[in-house]
Amino acid sequence: QGPLVESGGGSVQAGGSLLLSCSNAAGFGCVGWFRQAPEKEREGLALIKPSDITPVYTDSVKGRFTISVDHAKGTVDLQMNSLKIDDSAMYYCAATLSIWDSCPTHPEWYNYWGQGTQVTVST
Repeated sequence: QGPLVESGGGSVQAGGSLLLSCSNAAGFGCVGWFRQAPEKEREGLALIKPSDITPVYTDSVKGRFTISVDHAKGTVDLQMNSLKIDDSAMYYCAATLSIWDSCPTHPEWYNYWGQGTQVTVST
C-alpha cells in the first residue's frame, strides 16, 4: 500500500464546489477526510468504510459534502458543494486498518495520514 496522497485543493468563491481525492486509500478499514484551520483542532468531516461504502458525516458538512470510494482507481473522494468561508482549512485524508461497525470521527483513531491539501474559500 502506497502513502495516502491528497489532491484537488485550491481557491474557490463562496458557494462554489471542489472535488478532493485521496489516492492509495481503498484497502483500509476506514478512510476519512479531516480538516484543520489555523488555531483550531483537527476535526473529522466525512468517513467511509471502503468494504461496504457506508458513509458517516459530521454535522458541519452533512448535506453539502459527499464521500465516495472509487475501487477502480483506489481513491476516496470528497465532493464539496456550497462551500463557505469557514470551510477554509488544510484538508487531510487519513485511514486506519482497524475494522469498525461505524467509522469513528475523532482523528486519534487514524494512524495513516496524507500531507494535506489547502482549501481556501473567499467572497
